Amino acid sequence: MFPRYRLVGFCGLPGAAALGRLGTGDPGERADEMAKVARSYAGGREPLPVLELLAVVANAAAGPDGTYRSRTPAATVRRFHQLARRRRALLLLNIQPGRASVLDEVRSLREWLVHPDVGVALDPEWEMGGGEVPGDSYGHTDGHELTEVARYLSELVEAHDLPQKPLVFHQVATSVVREQSALRPQPGVVLIKSADGIGSPGLKRGTWRRLVGDLPDGLHTGFKLFYEEDAQGSRLMTPKEVLALRPQPEYVMYE
Repeated sequence: MFPRYRLVGFCGLPGAAALGRLGTGDPGERADEMAKVARSYAGGREPLPVLELLAVVANAAAGPDGTYRSRTPAATVRRFHQLARRRRALLLLNIQPGRASVLDEVRSLREWLVHPDVGVALDPEWEMGGGEVPGDSYGHTDGHELTEVARYLSELVEAHDLPQKPLVFHQVATSVVREQSALRPQPGVVLIKSADGIGSPGLKRGTWRRLVGDLPDGLHTGFKLFYEEDAQGSRLMTPKEVLALRPQPEYVMYE
């Protein structure tokens, strides 16, 4: 996957505009817009468009099973997988687990993950412990849990003779990913740490420096931008500014 490609995508969920660009308007039009944005990030690489669909969404209410999460209907996932296929894009299934087991949520998506163009994105700020409620405070994961997920994906890659499969984890603060040194790369899985966080270009560069220092071997970098929130009282970073970051982001995602 790397260094051939640079991944560039939109995230979201249909009918939930507040959750990202992908959830607004016609999905086909968003895919066209995304492909245009992706080309502006080529920077000597082949741009690879990404649809990052929220497949598991954290909720403020416990729900009938007490997990504080809801799963996106299979029909919606299928529709976006078909769209990704038509546009030669990747589909990333984003997981906000609430109090559910992250690995259980990944396993629940197996019917999609056995395809060569589907990967996983984790949002551990929404991974809550007992007594914690999504939105009240940041959740967290650790290097051991991320390795477990990577190992599961690696087993799928081997069993189904798949190309490399991306595993993204979005990180908004240092506390969200603990014991990062325990993260172990797995065969056939591309690990991508995506620096999250809202703010002006200066604030986002500061977050970047805090989060990508001393990266373990085998860990690639991503960068997240927010069309509306980043521009409130400031402005959105340009592709040129994003590509000037060091190390250079290999996945750029817009919400």
